[in-house]
Amino acid sequence: MLRIYQNTNRRTARKAVVYSTKVVCCNHSTLCNITSQSRRTGSASGARWEQHSNRSHEEFLLGGNQARGWTIPPHSRGYGMFVVRILRGALKLRYIVLGGAVGGGVSLSKKYEDWKDGLPDLKWLEDALPQGERWTQFSKNLIEVGSTVKNAIEIDPRLKQLSEDKLSEWRSWFDSRLDDAIEAADYQGNQIVETKDDIKSKTTVAALGIPADESRKKYDKLQSQVETLQTEIMNVQIKYQKELEKMEKENRELRQQYLILKTNKKPTAKRIKKSLIDMYSEVLDELSGYDTGYTMADHLPRVVVVGDQSSGKTSVLESIAKARIFPRGSGEMMTRAPVKVTLAEGPYHVAQFRDNDREYDLTKESDLADLRREVEFRMRSSVRGGKTVSNEVIAMTVKGPGLQRMVLVDLPGIISTMTVDMASDTKDSIHQMTKHYMSNPNAIILCIQDGSVDAERSNVTDLVMQCDPLGRRTIFVLTKVDLAEELADPERIRKILSGKLFPMKALGYYAVVTGRGRKDDSIDAIRQYEEDFFKNSKLFHRRGVIMPHQVTSRNLSLAVSDRFWKMVRETIEQQADAFKATRFNLETEWKNNFPRLRESGRDELFDKAKGEILDEVVTLSQISAKKWDDALTHKLWEKLSNYVFENVYLPAAQSGSQNSFNTMVDIKLRQWAEQALPAKSVEAGWEALQQEFISLMERAKKAHDHDGVFDQLKSAVVDEAIRRHSWEDKAIDMLRVIQLNTLEDRFVHDKTEWDQAVKFLENSVNTKLEQTDETLSQMFGPGPWTRFVYWKSITQDQQKRRSVKGELDKILKNDAKHLPTLSYDELTTVRKNLQRDNVDVDTDYIRQTWFPVYRKYFLQQALHRAKDCRKAYYLYTQQGTECEVSCNDVVLFWRIQQVIKVTGNALRQQVINREARRLDKEIKAVLDEFSDDEERKGYLLTGKRVQLAEELIKVRQIQEKLEEFINSLNQEK
Repeated sequence: MLRIYQNTNRRTARKAVVYSTKVVCCNHSTLCNITSQSRRTGSASGARWEQHSNRSHEEFLLGGNQARGWTIPPHSRGYGMFVVRILRGALKLRYIVLGGAVGGGVSLSKKYEDWKDGLPDLKWLEDALPQGERWTQFSKNLIEVGSTVKNAIEIDPRLKQLSEDKLSEWRSWFDSRLDDAIEAADYQGNQIVETKDDIKSKTTVAALGIPADESRKKYDKLQSQVETLQTEIMNVQIKYQKELEKMEKENRELRQQYLILKTNKKPTAKRIKKSLIDMYSEVLDELSGYDTGYTMADHLPRVVVVGDQSSGKTSVLESIAKARIFPRGSGEMMTRAPVKVTLAEGPYHVAQFRDNDREYDLTKESDLADLRREVEFRMRSSVRGGKTVSNEVIAMTVKGPGLQRMVLVDLPGIISTMTVDMASDTKDSIHQMTKHYMSNPNAIILCIQDGSVDAERSNVTDLVMQCDPLGRRTIFVLTKVDLAEELADPERIRKILSGKLFPMKALGYYAVVTGRGRKDDSIDAIRQYEEDFFKNSKLFHRRGVIMPHQVTSRNLSLAVSDRFWKMVRETIEQQADAFKATRFNLETEWKNNFPRLRESGRDELFDKAKGEILDEVVTLSQISAKKWDDALTHKLWEKLSNYVFENVYLPAAQSGSQNSFNTMVDIKLRQWAEQALPAKSVEAGWEALQQEFISLMERAKKAHDHDGVFDQLKSAVVDEAIRRHSWEDKAIDMLRVIQLNTLEDRFVHDKTEWDQAVKFLENSVNTKLEQTDETLSQMFGPGPWTRFVYWKSITQDQQKRRSVKGELDKILKNDAKHLPTLSYDELTTVRKNLQRDNVDVDTDYIRQTWFPVYRKYFLQQALHRAKDCRKAYYLYTQQGTECEVSCNDVVLFWRIQQVIKVTGNALRQQVINREARRLDKEIKAVLDEFSDDEERKGYLLTGKRVQLAEELIKVRQIQEKLEEFINSLNQEK
């Protein structure tokens, strides 16, 4: 029986479906009842099922059948129980797969794993079911039983009361969800290693006959959508972080101003004394964007951490910093950009990024997790344009008790093979980046070598030998020594640490242990494990080859710090002198080229340009209403004139019937006002606004104090703001109503408006006449006077067209009211007359010549009618449209003129009240974006003056910071 209960407790109001099937068994003609029910937690039927499930299947079946008065022979129970288990597992599979489909494509993988773990244990089938040919025969018998079961299904008569539509709707919904889930699960199943349990689960899905190619396409589509969403989320997160930092900065400034106003006292500048390492780190930060190629004077010491991928570079750095500050991944490249870590001693163990005020408490696991996520986010956001690694430096400071003062730079690991998800230039980019940092003659190279792999497989040692062949600034570190002791020959490890195996040379050789391979181990646990290992290991106590000071991360950090400060003291005076000389040369060059100008950097120039642009926006809002009306009216007629003439006026006026003129005009004007006219009007208003704003910017360029260095930036800001700006959508609907109402008025109200309409008609027709004359001049060539004065001649085609024009002029002379098209007889007559003069042309050639000739003739007639109508206003008012003088042209242009007036007035109000302010906001938004984009400011504010000023300001800052650092360093001595 099939029962359907309405489950009102669920929000989705789904129907809980309970399947029961009656099966007629052929053996002994006994009627068997096999019941399979799905669990529904939270319903009465689910409670009954939980109660029955505590009993054995045999008791449940027996009790249910006895209640109906049926009996089951003992010898049929085993067979029935076997079929029950199979059907029960199949139904459970259907519901679990259905749950995965409802869950969605994003969480499908997780749902599939849960589903696989929740499958019933079918290991008993391996012993119960036969093998080989016996299994084939058994499967055939099972199929026959299934067909018998299918044919024997009977539906309870109570189901007939249900609507057939509801039942079919439910079945289609269930089948669609089940197909989607099975397809996705089939593809997911093909990716899993084929263990016994996996083979069973995939066989179950594949048995449903779903094509693998189809499921793969759907999975690839879902995967691409997920990647797109991840990219969008990252972009939004970058924008959100910038806005958050901006708001935090504004909040601090406002808080400071509030305190000043509250106390009514001037703020006393308290200068906090910086530590030596902080001062030194600031100098390096200033140099990071100044001398990227080490071509001038940036030879200040750094500790450059290099090594093969997964060799333990990051773990060594974390051990020195005493905190797990970097994200980790198994087999995946995690370090995608250089990370500059400044270590300093302090009372609290904290970390902080250079461009952010937040301090991460490294003693709290939650702050550590946030710090790792922030590092990973910065690395991934620095990789753009399909690149795998980036040159952008991520700078952070780590302070804590007992930390050695130094500056370390962690670089991406050297790779020998690229995977398919890497950019094609990844390997070369990492090599160039590593060489770039090691090329600094004062950089300390911390060469990391994985002790658990063969030394011959190392890629980093050759690179280090190229940059430091004598080993005067290289420190060799062997990691994972605990694994090396188990895998490698102890004598071989001794040779590596004594410098006898590798051809490279080094200042010192150190051995460290960076953990037991557990991601969750703390630094204290790792250090304790390292000390215990070196205490108990016999590897470092034989023959006295390896000294105790050559092991543990603590000894390594002491040695690196000592070498770092020794090199700093040896080179800092020389670097300061080099920058002092560079500063003197730059100041001299500036005085010679720009003696009357103050050196201003890009940030200062950008702020000045920003102020000038915003001043022009304010000036835009102060334009008079009359000027806006003139500009909008001119732009509207420029946009609408061609349509008025070609689609409204000329077709109606050339129809040959004055009675149908107004009817055609009304139809065409209404269609125009309902469709294209409002959008064209908005387009004209937007172009008028652009034109006025650009003209203000052009006038500003002609001022006596104009600075041309801003021109490129201003143009880029205005173009970007105009590109983003769009007129309000509701303006089109509003204009449509106004224009339709205006066009309904067909009567000129006073003489002044009549005269204005006549003038408007004459000006418009004269403009069209000028355009037609230009077309005729190109078609027929210059006149006699022009040919005589300017020594010009006419072509053969122009001479032929002149001959055609002579025949066409005769037609117009004979019929002053000729229609705009030539009849067949007229074309034949013109062609024969031309043939008598030895001019052979076809009918298309004659029509092409006729069109501009007739247009000029018609426009001249329209001008004559306009002159006649100038004095016919009183006749028009007395006789209306049946005036003796046909003035329908004037009335049409009066209606167009009124539409332009009301449209221009509405657009002017919108410009003043709404659009100018919206444009102001968009310009400010563009300026804010440009202010954060250093790359864009670099090519928008350019030239010798800007570049020289930027370099001079940068060198001056570096030289001053170097002198401040040297003074503090001498005091410490």
